[in-house]
Parts: sequence; C-alpha cells; structure tokens
Amino acid sequence: MKSFYLTDAGMIRNHNEDSVIIVKNDENSYLMAIADGMGGHSAGEIASSIAIRYLGKHFKESFRNMNKLDAVNWVRDSVDEINTLIFQHEKSHPESKGMGTTLVMAILTSEFLLFGNVGDSSGFVMKDQKLHKVTYDHTLVNLLVSAGELTKEEASVHPKKNVLMKALGASLEIDVDIFDCDMDVTEILLSSDGLTGMLDRESIEKVLLGEGTVEEKVTKLIQKANNRGGTDNISVAYLVRDEEGEDK
Repeated sequence: MKSFYLTDAGMIRNHNEDSVIIVKNDENSYLMAIADGMGGHSAGEIASSIAIRYLGKHFKESFRNMNKLDAVNWVRDSVDEINTLIFQHEKSHPESKGMGTTLVMAILTSEFLLFGNVGDSSGFVMKDQKLHKVTYDHTLVNLLVSAGELTKEEASVHPKKNVLMKALGASLEIDVDIFDCDMDVTEILLSSDGLTGMLDRESIEKVLLGEGTVEEKVTKLIQKANNRGGTDNISVAYLVRDEEGEDK
C-alpha cells in the first residue's frame, strides 16, 4: 500500500477547520478519515480534531479480529461516541456552541472495504480506471435532486448548495451512512468539499490516472482546487493498493 494525506487552508479562509488522518493498525488494516469542521471562534477545528483524534486512537487500540459486521458496528459506535464528545465539549465550553463537523471514513482490511459518511465530505474508489463516488452528500440540494425538484446542474449553482442536512454535533441522535464496497478497487480517495466544490469528478480522475507519486497527485489536486479559487479548506486522503509497494 502507498498512502498520503494533506490539508490546506485554501485561498480565502485564514484558518483551517479540516482534520485528516490515515493510520494502519498491527493487522495491516487501514483507516482513512476526513472531518470538515464548522462553527465560530475556532470551534469548527475543535470539532473536526475531536473526531479525527478519537478515530485514530480508537482504531489502533480496538480494531482487531473484526469481521464485516463487527466493523459496521465499530463505525456506528465510533460515530455515536464522537457525537457525544462534541456535545460534552460544548457543555464545558459555551463559546463553542453550534460547532459541528462532517465525517467521511474508509476502513480497508484484507477481507473488506467499508465507507462511513455524515455530511458532504466525499469517498471515492478507482475501479477499472474509472473514479466512482461511493458516498452520498447530506445536503439540502442533494435532497431536492433526489426528490426530482432540482437537476444536478441546477444544484451545482444553487445559492444553498452548501446547506447541510446532517452533521456530527447537530443532533443528539446521529445516523451514519455505511457503504460496503467490492474489494477489486485499486485506489481509495477521500476529500472535503473544498476539493469537490472546485473540481468535478472527471478532473479528479484525470489527476489520479496521470503520472506521479501518491504525494505528487495529492499535492496537484490541492493546487488545482486553489487555482480554481480555493474558496474553502481543502483536504485529501489517498491510498493506492499495491501489494509490492512500500508502506508509507
């Protein structure tokens, strides 16, 4: 496996509210995750860091000898715990009231590949040289598209396209989408909406299929998003399945 992640404040924001991680446990299973925080007084970056710090530590300590069903329950329990931690932080820090975060994650073992998602950060896989989006964005416009009230083209320019219908820290009860993927994918990509808001799927696919190391491709994606305006924080986590490659 070869993997790399990077986060960037973008061209407009003066601080970065995204958090990102790729971690491997002692069974050679991988966790990838991106959290895109929201809220004033730096609360967004606190919420996203609570999510990513907890996931990284919890994965290394507890993700062992799990079958697919165990892993699904692990994802659900982890998301519930992160949601609780965010509300606990708000209680003891009133200035952070209203903070929250999206969360997208992927877990890759020798037996299965799972994605979990809350919000509008995205999970993709590369299969047969084509990039496929796995996750579903929990946004108002996506809901309207699903209901047939908006076209995808109308949604892309809608003034409320960034309004979230679901996020960690927004409700005491949280429901995470979980996706079970085929194992014949060659690459896994996670991103915050700072990337997908600037680059369409075809543009991302072109970079990933082009020349360069995993580090160079991740850096190029962020540079391209910044060149298009970089209106938000941009985070990318990227893993290439290469049995003969060195772990990074």
